[in-house]
Amino acid sequence: MDSKIIPVFSNKGGVGKTFVAVNLASSWALSGRRVLLLDLDIQAGHDMARMIGVAPEKSLAQMLTEIQETEQPGFNIVRKHVISHSSGLDFLPVITDPQEISTMASKDIKAFLKMVSQSYDYIVIDLGQTFSEMMLNVLDLANIILLIGTPDVLAVYQLRWCIKILEDMHFPTKMVKLVLNRAASQGGVPWQEVRDALDIDIIGRIPSDGSGVGQALERGVPSVIDNPKGPIADAFRKIVNELKKKDVFFHTAGDERSHVETGKFADSKTFWDQFSGEQKQDVSAANDAAAAEKEKLFALKRRIHALLITRLDLESLTPEHFTDQSKAQQLKESAKKIVSSLLEEEGAFIASHEQRLKTVNEIVNEAFGLGILEEVMEDPAVTDIMVNSCKEIYIEKEGQLRLTKHQFVSDQQLRAIVNRIIAPLGRRIDESTPMVDARLPDGSRFNAIIPPLCLTGPSITIRKFGAEKLTVDEIIQKFRSLSPPMRDFLYACVLGRMNVIISGGTGSGKTTLLNVLSEFIPDGERIITIEDAAELGLKKEHWCRLESRPPNVEGVGEVSLRDLFVNSLRMRPDRIVIGECRGPEVLDMLQAMNTGHDGSMTTLHANSTRDVLIRMSSMILLSGIELPMRAINEMMSSAINVIVHMARFTDGSRKVTGVTEIAGITSEHELILKDIFVFRQTGRDSDGKVKGFYESCHYVPKCADELITKGIKVDKGIFSSDPVAT
Repeated sequence: MDSKIIPVFSNKGGVGKTFVAVNLASSWALSGRRVLLLDLDIQAGHDMARMIGVAPEKSLAQMLTEIQETEQPGFNIVRKHVISHSSGLDFLPVITDPQEISTMASKDIKAFLKMVSQSYDYIVIDLGQTFSEMMLNVLDLANIILLIGTPDVLAVYQLRWCIKILEDMHFPTKMVKLVLNRAASQGGVPWQEVRDALDIDIIGRIPSDGSGVGQALERGVPSVIDNPKGPIADAFRKIVNELKKKDVFFHTAGDERSHVETGKFADSKTFWDQFSGEQKQDVSAANDAAAAEKEKLFALKRRIHALLITRLDLESLTPEHFTDQSKAQQLKESAKKIVSSLLEEEGAFIASHEQRLKTVNEIVNEAFGLGILEEVMEDPAVTDIMVNSCKEIYIEKEGQLRLTKHQFVSDQQLRAIVNRIIAPLGRRIDESTPMVDARLPDGSRFNAIIPPLCLTGPSITIRKFGAEKLTVDEIIQKFRSLSPPMRDFLYACVLGRMNVIISGGTGSGKTTLLNVLSEFIPDGERIITIEDAAELGLKKEHWCRLESRPPNVEGVGEVSLRDLFVNSLRMRPDRIVIGECRGPEVLDMLQAMNTGHDGSMTTLHANSTRDVLIRMSSMILLSGIELPMRAINEMMSSAINVIVHMARFTDGSRKVTGVTEIAGITSEHELILKDIFVFRQTGRDSDGKVKGFYESCHYVPKCADELITKGIKVDKGIFSSDPVAT
């Protein structure tokens, strides 16, 4: 059965929306059509019931409850609740009592409309004047959307706003038709100007007849029945004739209702489950259907993406359209309108407004952004994104690795996104340079590697850059990554210009802790940071950021961390902060710490505070500079004051597991390390969270006296304080 669902809507009151719905439904009923008139305007009370002269005792809300609670056939329940009008139409209000509003579930309206569409030719629905979830669920099944307006300036402006919202939710514009009420009123805007201003078709113009409409309302009779030969009845007959044209209606999923046979189900519960999508199906069949739908959607995306490229004026695009945030947003908004139009032209129907919005965003993001990764990037709880292949995407969320449902269409699409990210940065990736590091506009660290080095296809790793910087109090109270005595000691060290190294493994929180410790640096000092990919986000005004540069396409122009470090010494730094030491620059860092640049900080990969010294020695030796271990150890002893080690535990938590002082050097030129604070794990709780405590090692560091001499307040009691449980 080719049933048509026709919602009548206006976002402005007093334009005759209910009047149009009643008379349109009555006109169809008078022509012998089976018509259901639904009043879903909750705010309007019983206006529609008064207009057709009935007093309903039952409502849609009551009917939905009864359908799901009884064993009666669904259509029998519908017939019990609707009121048959003398014109031949059936009428049903959404509620008869305001208390019934709380019993309505927006999703149930779709199941109801699919069910009753088997019994009616037309379903005319007064949607009210407020955008709501129930309204959007009705529009998802609509074959046409009738907007009601009057020829006055304010109504035109409000209708334009309403059309803009529908466009933003990607409802096809050809679905929307305008019915102009009181079209011949004195002093009104000419209908031609209304049409041009709104850029939608006017499907009907209803003349003004205040006295006639008032008399019909008093008698509780629709105007087309009260005066069947009058101009209003004639106007509605013309609208009905327009709506009889096949190309007027937009085909939606509602048309698929014809494939479900009436009376197929034995009871209303089973019947309702079918239409609400809750009926259990064979698992393998469901999986096959889902796979087929996914492949169909991928094919659609590929077609739309190709068409989008041809529709865009590529010659007018400049690099600023991708690097400038405002221009990039304008480009995306323009592309969204094109994609929405292309979906309409392709005849592609997507079942819900949420899915339409998601599909359009995905296509645009795949063309101009990170594709399906945009959705993951917007989740603030996600800290890492790992794309192993186009079909396998993992994230780290709340400290746990999780496989997502997202997939790229192909390796080529994934490769295109990689090229799009690195192109504005002057980087490249190809078979001769199959690895690249880059930084996203929000500061997130980006790494990509492609075949032949990666055998599964292009692989991406993104370390997200937090929008909000953590404070030391959040580190202690929220994440339990640090104890108050540790905080107090590290505060004194930073304030007193001690040289600090933060060590740990990948993802252990080294950079986060470095950002937190930077809060303690006095505002009057000049800070220079040096990084491969800028990740640090210091909350300081006098801060100069330096970032290394890889070779260009010709293989020249490289600027290493070591080059930047040498240059930074000529920039009058008070403190030098290296994001991460991983090569020869460690020797320059030690020399700077030994030549007046106290208070410098850096991070370094290591398994423990003691392994830091071994790794630093190895990096110095591997740099090609031949130094005896005695000289290296003496340099580290005089340069480094404190080592702070971070660790990531299996439950995803990050904790400072050790704070160690380099207390000097022995006569055999061996470094003396003294633990000041440590974290000791005692087990796990019932939720798998790590249990343990922070404790002091009852060692008063030598630097404490130096800090006190500098005027820094240090409570030596923290070095023998009681353990702090996590």
